[in-house]
Amino acid sequence: MILAVDIGNTNMEFGIFTNGNLAYNFRLVTDRNVTSDEIGLMMLQFFEFHKISTDSIKDVIIASVVPQVMFSFNNAMKKYIKKTPLIVGENCAVPIKNNYSIKKEVGMDRLVNAFSAYNAYKCPLIVVDFGTATTFDVVSKDGSYEGGCIFPGIKISMEALTRYAAKLPRVEISSPKTLIGKDTVTSMQAGAVCGFVGATSYTIEQLKKEIGTSAYVVATGGLSALIAKHTKSIDVVDKKLSLQGLYDICLITRGYDIV
Repeated sequence: MILAVDIGNTNMEFGIFTNGNLAYNFRLVTDRNVTSDEIGLMMLQFFEFHKISTDSIKDVIIASVVPQVMFSFNNAMKKYIKKTPLIVGENCAVPIKNNYSIKKEVGMDRLVNAFSAYNAYKCPLIVVDFGTATTFDVVSKDGSYEGGCIFPGIKISMEALTRYAAKLPRVEISSPKTLIGKDTVTSMQAGAVCGFVGATSYTIEQLKKEIGTSAYVVATGGLSALIAKHTKSIDVVDKKLSLQGLYDICLITRGYDIV
């Protein structure tokens, strides 16, 4: 078994792979003040619930965009799993050619997603990640990472709206039945979802024009299925993209067969 951990600004996702398949996964809210013992005890509870022995974990790989938690995560893996983890960008690399002009500025999450998508689909790609930020990343036909664009995620956009507009409440993000909302909540839901659908479709259209060739569009992240439901611009939703990429990187780095 291999434990893969994807640490984002909002959530931390844990995935356990066995025989090449994602067998178990769970999420925790990202807490920049979390201790190694808190991480370890939460993992052990999950392991105990699924009757997984820590001895069955052959390796651990982590990708993170939150440097503040890495000391605690490193210690937690050593103390509770008895493994020194692979950390993408530190002691292991994403095996993809990076054509960003300032290579170190690319988030490891974007590179992992690009690698994972190309590994799965083997064609020119646009990878859209609906996370804390919404990122669009282009992968060329030879599998090189070409760059992309970033704009605020739907959740933080809505949080900004409720913060700076005194009379607007916090609302659940859900599919609108109509664009013509009959109250404040449904008006905000319609604006949020349809606004992001429009931005997503337009951005993909313009990226395809710049690429100058057809590209397969892969969406991932928490709200990917919601947005994909309302646009034909997205070809496939793959919520396992990041964890699968981490697993594949671990196999390549360690020289493992499928474990």
